Parts: sequence; structure tokens; C-alpha cells
Amino acid sequence: MAMSSPTALSAGDRAGKAALAAVIAAAMATSLAVEPSIGGLLAAALVPVLAAIAVIDARHFIIPDSLNALGALLGLAAAATAPEPADGLGAAILGGAALAFVFLAIHLGYRALRGRDGLGLGDVKLAAVAGIWLSVTAMPVAVEIAALAGLLAYGITRLAAGRAVRVRDRLPFGLFFAPAIWIGWLFDRWSAGLL
Repeated sequence: MAMSSPTALSAGDRAGKAALAAVIAAAMATSLAVEPSIGGLLAAALVPVLAAIAVIDARHFIIPDSLNALGALLGLAAAATAPEPADGLGAAILGGAALAFVFLAIHLGYRALRGRDGLGLGDVKLAAVAGIWLSVTAMPVAVEIAALAGLLAYGITRLAAGRAVRVRDRLPFGLFFAPAIWIGWLFDRWSAGLL
């Protein structure tokens, strides 16, 4: 089997980082174009946070609390820009708590049934971020996008490697859920007629 040289790997890493930077820049610009206001600016600021969550979870199977906290704070700031800031903040806090509770129930239920974690607490906290940012309509959209993207990526990866699907394999859900939150935010803008 031929091995890639360190120079080729470095070039590949550089290309991957450049592609990620381009996607982040495009998503930030889209956020501002879709909502040219403080809300769009805060959504643009969320993009690199979500990208960092996705990359770290993909590499280390962990979502740093500091990134979840930053995503939540940006979401609360965005909620405070609503015409009635108290209502916006109340809805964001309730949405964050509700979605985090659902994910915590899944985390605890899976552990009780299988004797191991199937969903990490970082994912539960990321669900709180999603609930803060997204409407009740967009929350299931984001979760479904993340779940389907994760399953599809896993299936394609296993198939390409010629390996069977195994129930015990780990999948970094944050890798798929983090970008799905931003897609959910776009869905909310589309539902509001901004797209």
C-alpha cells in the first residue's frame, strides 16, 4: 500500500482548512444577507462557534462547555432583540430547557436500557443551544437533519470501507447537529418569509 508523504498530508490539511474557512465565511455572509440586523450579526457570530463544535466533536468525541455556553449566550442576545425582549428571552429559555430535557431523557433512557452512553452530555447542552436559537417548528427539523446526515455519513463510510454496520460504533452527533442548528435558523427565516 502506498503511503502519502508528510508534504501531501500537509497540503491536504491545508486544503481542508481552506474549504472549512470558505464554508464558514459563506454561512456568515448568508446570515447577514438573510437578516441584515443585529439578529443576523449574532447568527453570523454563531457560525464559527458551531463549526468549532463540529470539528472538535469529530476529532475528540467531546463538545466543550465553553463553546456551548458561547452559543447559548449569542442565542439569548439574539432573543433579546425581539420586539418584546422579555417574551423573546422567555421563549428562548423555555425552548432551550425543553429540548435539553428531551435529549437528557434520551441520554438517561439509553443508558438504562443499554448500560452505556448513547448520547453525551455535551449533546444535551448543544440541544439547549438549539432550543434557544430555534422555534418549536425548527427544532425537530434540525434534529432530523442531524440524525439523517449522521446515519447517511456512517453508512457511506462503512460501505466505502467494505465493513458491516455495527450497533456499538460511536458517532460524533455534534458533528452533524451543530451545522443543523444553523440550517434550522435558516428554516425559521424561510418560515418567516425572509428567504
